[in-house]
Amino acid sequence: MRVPPEERSATAARILQAADELIAEVSYEGVSMRDVAEAAGVKKALVFYYFNSKAELFDRVIERYYAAHLGALSSSIEGSGSVRDRLHRVIDAYLDFIEANRRYPRLIQQQVAGGNVHLDLIRRNLEPLFEWVQATFSEVAPSHGPLAARHFFVTFSGIVINYYTYAVVLGPLWSEDPLCPSALTDRRSHVHWMADLVLDGLERERTEDSDRSR
Repeated sequence: MRVPPEERSATAARILQAADELIAEVSYEGVSMRDVAEAAGVKKALVFYYFNSKAELFDRVIERYYAAHLGALSSSIEGSGSVRDRLHRVIDAYLDFIEANRRYPRLIQQQVAGGNVHLDLIRRNLEPLFEWVQATFSEVAPSHGPLAARHFFVTFSGIVINYYTYAVVLGPLWSEDPLCPSALTDRRSHVHWMADLVLDGLERERTEDSDRSR
């Protein structure tokens, strides 16, 4: 009997959700299709019915995140304004996305650290954000050297993502849940402060370079 599209969608979504949770907690290598089936409450054959392999299943998990990632950032990336305005807008959109998808940082960093086969997929999906940072910072930063635009892509990605990957160990050190609303508000303000500090420094560098060239 053919499975109705509505039921196929609901079942596939349940399988994807189970894979997402398991891979983030255990690792891609440590999760089997049987584990996913048990977590989703379906037979293993049904997992293979929707997804031909574990690699394909994981690709779909990652693609869901990147579709949400691109959707969250697209309007902020496309907006106008000064470099400072645009950077602050993208920072807020990026933080909103991570706060709504807290498994995403751990999932991506697992794969990058492990040199996994999914690196090309991750690289392709990072490209739009990287290109935006390159284009935006090229207005105020040199094209080469320690202050080149490409470094700021890594700097701000790390500032946003690492907070969430370290949160699990920060609690006892801080005597506060780093993911509670007040801590997240403080963190957002800190990231904006860092952005202003960087932009102020770049403006000083440009002024000093201009003065030296006279």
